[in-house]
Amino acid sequence: RRTEKIGYLQQFNEIEEGETARDILEGSYTYVEEIKRRMREIDDIMMAGGDIDWNALAEENAELEGKLAKFDREIDGKLSKVFEQVNFPKDIIDRPMRSLSGGERAKVVIAKLAVQISECDLLILDEPTSHLDISTVEWMERAILGSKCAVVVVSHDRYFLDRIAVRTMEIENGKSREYKGNYSAYVEKKNLDVERQMKEWERSESAKKKQQDLANQMAHDYRRYTTSYKSRLTMIEKMEDKERPEDTKDINIRIQAAHKAGKNVLIAEGMSVELGGNTILKDINLDIEKGDHLGIFGPNGAGKSTLLKAILGEVPCRGEMWLAPGAKVGYYSQNQEGLDLNLTAEEQLLNVIGQDRKADARNMLAQFLLTGDDVTHKMSTLSGGQRAKVAMCIMMHGEKNVLILDEPTNYVDIQSKHILEQALAEYDGVVIAVTHDRYFLDNVCNKVAEVAEGTVRVYNGNYTDLKGTPEPLKPADPGVTYRVLSPFTNWVNGKKYAKGDKVTVYEKDAKGFENALNQGKLKKV
Repeated sequence: RRTEKIGYLQQFNEIEEGETARDILEGSYTYVEEIKRRMREIDDIMMAGGDIDWNALAEENAELEGKLAKFDREIDGKLSKVFEQVNFPKDIIDRPMRSLSGGERAKVVIAKLAVQISECDLLILDEPTSHLDISTVEWMERAILGSKCAVVVVSHDRYFLDRIAVRTMEIENGKSREYKGNYSAYVEKKNLDVERQMKEWERSESAKKKQQDLANQMAHDYRRYTTSYKSRLTMIEKMEDKERPEDTKDINIRIQAAHKAGKNVLIAEGMSVELGGNTILKDINLDIEKGDHLGIFGPNGAGKSTLLKAILGEVPCRGEMWLAPGAKVGYYSQNQEGLDLNLTAEEQLLNVIGQDRKADARNMLAQFLLTGDDVTHKMSTLSGGQRAKVAMCIMMHGEKNVLILDEPTNYVDIQSKHILEQALAEYDGVVIAVTHDRYFLDNVCNKVAEVAEGTVRVYNGNYTDLKGTPEPLKPADPGVTYRVLSPFTNWVNGKKYAKGDKVTVYEKDAKGFENALNQGKLKKV
């Protein structure tokens, strides 16, 4: 069905000077923007004059003004309901967005999403889970699954896609392909498709080779086999050229660990972390041994990255903290402060590993799927994900037995995440990682630490061991799409459909389409 109630949540929003949270939330009511647009249009028509129906335009404008006045009267009540729903701090509503912290901006994004879910028929989300903490992402999953609006989402969050998706579209090498089911179902079907296509390609190549071998034999006695030889060549030319499917198998990276550290690597007892004269975290107790992979998660602004900097000695702390003398630390920063944007990816890496190791630099970058022009373009032209891969290569260089990672999977595509996670899972040194990626927490970590309300609580096991498997929610009805073969009217809502229209019928609306289906006026697409 056609709709103008379309919501769009961008990955990166440009914030205008002086723009407040209220401006953004009120702008989320898309029908209000449409009312204002039409009123401006009417004003322009009236200013131009000419042969127009003044009365009709005046009546329409008055009706629109009434709708706008009604919205102005109701907006505070509407927003109050949203604030209650998402636990929104009301004191930031009229503050400029540029003055808000990352966590406060995330709250505005969630409030905007809550508005759009309730107001829109179609919601388009571009990487909606980026920079959101886990509890907020899980709220978003429940909100989407409980809504009636259709959702199109671009995401690299595998657990998120598993929870909300009923259809998955892959875009690869300029081509798209759609699969029924969530992310896990897509992976399974994709692997089966690649396996089938590879077998078809191998059979095709084998058949061609067989015919070519026969033709080559005939060529040795051309006079005798002239007709057969020409027929054979014609047959070979007509044989279909099947495209060899790309090998989707992950590249394996092995991170070399230094072996000088003993059993105990990091111990903290009653440690407190301070920032700007304020105590951010207190009573921290850590006991990290060789081989431990600790995943740290918690709300935005809780102090997770600050904890990493305290371990690195960059932020003051009180109490006892001991790092093994043999510890060789590698650090990955989510902000990639150490990268020179005026250098190419290759030059950046050569500065670290040595200028005479160009082939090694190329191989290291290729392990993270950075090849061709990507390695010779300036860092300033690369995407956030590509820069992250370069920073990861630098961090992995040399033998290190402690890796401290701040949001290592942010901005990174799914295949590169798998490559990194497999390497870290097999790494026999210590990993201490801050992340909101539940897949990473489950597949890399054997310990998790939850940072919240000034405390750090450490648990054995991964994220699912701690929190349990989410209760399955009934996914949104994907509906069945039909093409209209002859005109009809939905007898429930009176909507008319013309020949050639496409309509998606959902279970809740099926009654209104019963007659058209029974009379053969709809054909499944």
